[in-house]
Amino acid sequence: QSLAGRRVLITAGGTHEALDPVRFLGNASSGRQGFALADIAVQRGAEVELVAGHTDELPVPSGARITQVSSARDLESAVAELAPGVDAVVMAAAVADYRPAQRAEAKMKKGTDDDGLANLALTENPDILKGLVERRRTGELPEDLVIAGFAAETGDATHSPLDHARAKLARKGCDLLMCNAVGEGVVFGQQDSSGWILVPGDRPGAEDVTEVATSSKLVVAAHILDALEGLL
Repeated sequence: QSLAGRRVLITAGGTHEALDPVRFLGNASSGRQGFALADIAVQRGAEVELVAGHTDELPVPSGARITQVSSARDLESAVAELAPGVDAVVMAAAVADYRPAQRAEAKMKKGTDDDGLANLALTENPDILKGLVERRRTGELPEDLVIAGFAAETGDATHSPLDHARAKLARKGCDLLMCNAVGEGVVFGQQDSSGWILVPGDRPGAEDVTEVATSSKLVVAAHILDALEGLL
């Protein structure tokens, strides 16, 4: 019962950004990690608000209150409404970075003179995690609110997933960041996960980094919540 008396807001799953009535932009998130976090937080005595985007058919953790959303802007609205009344926010949802600039009212046809599918204009979605940090900075949210984020990284020719996570932690300004090295058949949609938990240090490059070995998402959730409890 280490979280007894605490309220925790957790987001989970992917967002769908509508192209037209039948198509969308999305990602491979199953929501398993967010639901596992909610499950463990409830077991530890927390009052849990779970904001879920599109997920696999997962049972709602007993005792958690769930709010279903679809798009990134839907998720932003739900988080904005719930965040002022909680002690911690864990942004485990895989939020789409971009959405179509315009949603077609009818199904878009390929091979026409006006082929929107071949030339798709996108616009940037709100950065929900960074927005929470900014609202805390300006006093709209309590200064002791703990904010945790996730980074799904693949690495590239010059930087590792952990390098990218360090840069994201500095950019976002959150209190904790869980980094997963993702890929085809890795982390998204799987039962297991692994990665690193990062907590800011007193200067860039001095982050406290804890490696999380490959294990079930419930075990990974326990490690994340252990770190979160140390910040509350």
